[in-house]
Amino acid sequence: MRKPHSASLGTLARISMHPTFNGVEAIFHHLGIPTSEPKPRERFSARLGMYTSDGECTNVRIQWHRFEPDSSLHPLIRTIPHPAFRVADLDRAIRGYSLLLAPYEPIPGFRVAMIEDGGFPIELIETALSEDDLWARRETGNSLYRDC
Repeated sequence: MRKPHSASLGTLARISMHPTFNGVEAIFHHLGIPTSEPKPRERFSARLGMYTSDGECTNVRIQWHRFEPDSSLHPLIRTIPHPAFRVADLDRAIRGYSLLLAPYEPIPGFRVAMIEDGGFPIELIETALSEDDLWARRETGNSLYRDC
């Protein structure tokens, strides 16, 4: 059996583990998964027409997203799972991409946008909040997707 070339494996690891968007390094944050089933502890955003709940997976952060029939969100967001990444410069990272969700700030210090890349939705997040601060919000019911 032929061994893969190490440069190919390195390139694959760099692409899948540490993508960049317009030269802005991205760090995995969570996986968003559309669902039609209600989940425990859902939070509703009237602005987005979306319910969000956090999965119980301990190794990868999962967010379930369930949508109202009249949700204004792009069909790709409503139907295809998306990875979400933290970036240091959201405006630079999204430059030149087709926007599925324009940048907005659902909570102070937390900016979000969604882009399309090759037919897939990707969420990009710029925040100075710590991971502990962000994920503690699910325990207090202070949703990241509250209405602005």
